[in-house]
Amino acid sequence: MREDKINNTKRWVVKVGSSLVTNNGLGLDKKAISHWAEQLVSLQQQGIQVVLVSSGAVAEGVARLELSARPKKVHLQQAAAAVGQMGLVQAYESCFMRHGVHAAQILLSHEDLSDRTRYLNARSTLSTLLEMKVVPVVNENDTVATAELCFGDNDTLAALVANLVNADVMVVLTDQDGIYSADPRLDTDAEFISVASADDDSLMDYAGKGSSLGRGGMFTKISAAKLAARSGTNTIIANGKMENVLLQIASGVKIGTLLEADNEPVTARKQWLAGQLTLKGSMVLDDGAVRVLKESGKSLLAVGIKQVDGRFSRGDVVVCTNKAGKEIARGLVNYDKDEVQALMGQSSEKISELLGYAGEEEIIHRDNLILS
Repeated sequence: MREDKINNTKRWVVKVGSSLVTNNGLGLDKKAISHWAEQLVSLQQQGIQVVLVSSGAVAEGVARLELSARPKKVHLQQAAAAVGQMGLVQAYESCFMRHGVHAAQILLSHEDLSDRTRYLNARSTLSTLLEMKVVPVVNENDTVATAELCFGDNDTLAALVANLVNADVMVVLTDQDGIYSADPRLDTDAEFISVASADDDSLMDYAGKGSSLGRGGMFTKISAAKLAARSGTNTIIANGKMENVLLQIASGVKIGTLLEADNEPVTARKQWLAGQLTLKGSMVLDDGAVRVLKESGKSLLAVGIKQVDGRFSRGDVVVCTNKAGKEIARGLVNYDKDEVQALMGQSSEKISELLGYAGEEEIIHRDNLILS
């Protein structure tokens, strides 16, 4: 059932395109941004943690700089993004504060999410913000990006963020109702696709090109859904111009196209970790830690570590073994080798005292841990 993919979900990534936050490219639509903030706050009040990925910075910069169109030269795009980002963040901040909710600006590049250390840092920051009931407003760091700015898009960024925070649902809002078998603006016989697998390659045949304001068309949205599905995230592509579209989706109304992930989030994430990463070291665990990992599915704490080998840094993958050398688990480590050696056998409460700073209480968080 379609409703089963949405009901009782706890974490959403919502992507809003340029056409939904600007006055057709002539600056920001403050009324529209206020309405998005209102809906996101309402979702939060329903117990749903939300991350907003918002386009509009370059379009706002184009308007502020009184350019005739979105520039094609990279340095001009970067200048427009830098100017426009100021207005975009100010608009969201003021709108969220009317509801007593804090927003946080997060600027990411694809390099941030491909580097394991940066990945863990970004994940930790976003998770902390969500637990504090802050709404992260994410955008691509266009000012320093090069290839990403020319060829990337916020649809792809939203999918990477969905992977980063283990989102249950990604909602990609556009100026179209969803996916059709042909462009409904040109073909009156086009059939609407309500539900499909995110891995259905035939969907690409229906994709069109994006508007002049943004960078993504339906092609990038379908590609983003495929990427999000690798982590078990279901995607809804819907028309952002529909009244209270997010609240309607949350209430179970069948709006837009649902692109289903074939795997559950935990299963998909384990497959991703197991298949993509290279081991850099090992840790020997005591019997108590082995039992906790295998039976309780909890995170690995320093107190249960007896020995550390190899050379690894924060974000590398290490293997965990029992005292006999049998592999128990593997995962992304939160500390360098020297730091783990200083912490092993110690209580998490001593991390700040031993390292001189307050890091994560887990050596490997359970979300980044795969049992062997």
